[in-house]
Amino acid sequence: MQPGEFTYRSADGLDLFYREYRSATSGLDVLCLPGLTRNSADFSTLAATLSTRYRVIAPDLRGRGRSAWDPQWSNYQPMVYVHDILSLLDHLALPRVVVIGTSLGGVLAMVLAASRSDRIAGIVLNDVAPEVSLEGVARIAEYVGRAAPVANWDEAVRQSKANYGSALPGLSEQQWRDFAERSYRQQPDGTIIADYDPNIGTAIRATPPVTADLWPLFRTLASIPMLAFRGANSDIVAPAVFDRMLAEHPTLQRVVVPDRGHAPLLTEPECTLAIEQFLQSIDSASH
Repeated sequence: MQPGEFTYRSADGLDLFYREYRSATSGLDVLCLPGLTRNSADFSTLAATLSTRYRVIAPDLRGRGRSAWDPQWSNYQPMVYVHDILSLLDHLALPRVVVIGTSLGGVLAMVLAASRSDRIAGIVLNDVAPEVSLEGVARIAEYVGRAAPVANWDEAVRQSKANYGSALPGLSEQQWRDFAERSYRQQPDGTIIADYDPNIGTAIRATPPVTADLWPLFRTLASIPMLAFRGANSDIVAPAVFDRMLAEHPTLQRVVVPDRGHAPLLTEPECTLAIEQFLQSIDSASH
């Protein structure tokens, strides 16, 4: 199905974009939050699958995709995004959602659940944890916002492979083309640029490469159903951290995705199946 495409207004006046997949038979609503430089198109395949039963919402965070760029780059930070997401939930009159969050989107899911547990029915974390590897964070900070414009889609594919090839081995050429088309936009002059505000990189590099300790926050989520994915080759979530997550959240469901780094696409069969089963369990418990 083709999603509906809409905008809403943030509290500080930005026009923010979201996709809505509405062919739901269940009362359960699903919110998909993308990674740092990613956008709602990343969830197009998964959302179409889930929407046979659930209403699925996939926003572009400010500065990404078809959402407005923020003139103040210092606003590219998690608490601003959380306020934007709550504004979207209020705009759509959604009382509770299950959040599927990739990387940054997973951090936002945890913060949302800790601050507004009444709005969160469950969480899916995609290759993110309460503790992330400094090496992986430094790798991402190095390239974000620094991609040079390219002249054609073949060059966009090559640039995508340079950034993500080690994390996504085995993709076909068509899959890489699809990935590039989700990652770049074509300008009126024909040049092709990464589909996010380069100042997101400025914001990341403006702070030292240290990561917040989210374990205390994570412990408050013990009563919230949670599913976590880790790419087997991830440089963001270490195996020991993934094990500690289970110790801190004994009902956590976990899946290690083979041949994936940071981050799985969630179109992998084991990911889609685990998400469908997770949502079904929450849906059944709510009746």
